[in-house]
Amino acid sequence: MTEATFDVVVVGSGAAGMTAALTAADRGLSVLVVEKDRYFGGSTARSGGAVWAPHNEVLRRANPEDGPEKAATYLRHLIGDEIAADRREALLSHGPDMVSLVLRRTPLKLKWIPGYSDYYPETPGGVPQGRTLEPKPFNGKLLGDELANLQPPYLPAPAGITVTAAEYKWMNLIARHPRGMFTSAKVGLRRVVSLATKRPLLALGQALAAGLRAGLLRAGVPVWLNSPLTELHVEEGAVTGVRVQRGDEEVLVRARYGVIMAAGGFEKNERMRKQFQREPIGTDWTVGAESNTGDGIEAGQRLGADVDLMDDAWWGPSIPLPRGPYFCLSERNLPGCILVNAAGQRYVNEATPYVDAVHAMYRGHETGVAHIPSWLVADQRYRNNYTFAGLPPRQRFPGRWYKAGIVHTAPTLDELAAKIEVPADQLRATVRRFNGFAEKGTDEDFRRGESAYDRYYGDPRLPNPSLAPLEVAPFHAIKIVPGDLGTKGGLRTDARARVLREDGSTVPGLYAAGNASAAVMGSTYAGAGATIGPAMTFGYVAALDLVAKAEN
Repeated sequence: MTEATFDVVVVGSGAAGMTAALTAADRGLSVLVVEKDRYFGGSTARSGGAVWAPHNEVLRRANPEDGPEKAATYLRHLIGDEIAADRREALLSHGPDMVSLVLRRTPLKLKWIPGYSDYYPETPGGVPQGRTLEPKPFNGKLLGDELANLQPPYLPAPAGITVTAAEYKWMNLIARHPRGMFTSAKVGLRRVVSLATKRPLLALGQALAAGLRAGLLRAGVPVWLNSPLTELHVEEGAVTGVRVQRGDEEVLVRARYGVIMAAGGFEKNERMRKQFQREPIGTDWTVGAESNTGDGIEAGQRLGADVDLMDDAWWGPSIPLPRGPYFCLSERNLPGCILVNAAGQRYVNEATPYVDAVHAMYRGHETGVAHIPSWLVADQRYRNNYTFAGLPPRQRFPGRWYKAGIVHTAPTLDELAAKIEVPADQLRATVRRFNGFAEKGTDEDFRRGESAYDRYYGDPRLPNPSLAPLEVAPFHAIKIVPGDLGTKGGLRTDARARVLREDGSTVPGLYAAGNASAAVMGSTYAGAGATIGPAMTFGYVAALDLVAKAEN
């Protein structure tokens, strides 16, 4: 068996793992990143790439009125006792330094997304203007040959198109607002420049993953692709390395100070999903990376590690398209649509944070009335006005969507109800009641449009940006299922990212961050980037703990 030795071994090359490696290397330790997939970047590269880390240097310049005490208040009210207070405090105290390290040691540039509200901005400490950062468009040439090894996005854009999260909001409104047209023109011009200069530009999670990888290249940190973990190596009760498979050979990689597990969640493991999560569930509705099969979580469990939050995920209402699920960010927030169950009834504020929408879907499903699938019902005015799942306004739904039973269209609500097998009288009554709310501008059933978050993806030209009646035929119904960005449960850790056993003792030498660990957000979701921001922060925290161990 071949052997190698490093100070620190990181398992997984998403944002958590690469930030951990970058931190350890910055402090002078030798680091190796091992990655199961043929690509680096994990689910980070497939994501929106947003980062939620309050009071960092970018936010302090952009929004100086926000402070750490306010963010602490927000998390305390939002998460409560579900997560240990010292973990929440570690997130807030180390997040700003993590961002500064990333900006200093990589070519990444991060910017604030003004107006992208915290998901619960009316909660004490919440910020309607938001605390979310995103990467600026990143020059892929900085990666050299490594660009070919970047995990592809889950929704590939046309060649040369680079759209940031801030631009996405306005491009949805291209038919409704001058800023939508201006933003689309800017994106188009960027494409022309990118093609003319042969400079591939990356955005969202692609930019974040690429920027972190470029930082590792600068630091001389090797990343072994196609090198799945087979087992954690233990000596005298402590984790002292990993065994990985490289081609036909198993390699023992020793870690002088410890191993950081950042191998992602278990969203692509059918057995684990059915063991820990509610039915109906499976691997078809997630947009997580194919390699996220819970290997790191199970390796920790074999050593006695405890797990938590295994029943939960970073849920979001999704459309099960023939070529893979589409995670709905804006579609259900835009005015002129409602979400109904098999009884033809609304059951949730359609514009609520996506984790809450799916929690409501599962709770409703358990009553005996089918909520999975649900149906997003909209009129033709909705389709005329707004982009939908990448389709420009007025464009017809693809024929393959109809053929797969994902979309139905009918000239009347009664005929639509027959197609989706819901009671016609109830669907008519639901639409009639909702239309009355829309005319008044107040949703008396679910308060849609009252939160700043509801309004972010809405139509600013309407009195209530989230509400408009469904009146213009034909009417459409789109199938909605409980998709996710990845699972939320994993190895239980402390405020130093050390992996814990059920009795609270540590598994010596083993740390965890990202979706391989139980989320510091508990069952909620503070804002856009509250998956990746904490993942990077606890990768940073784990590396600092190993640095302290090396120095002692």
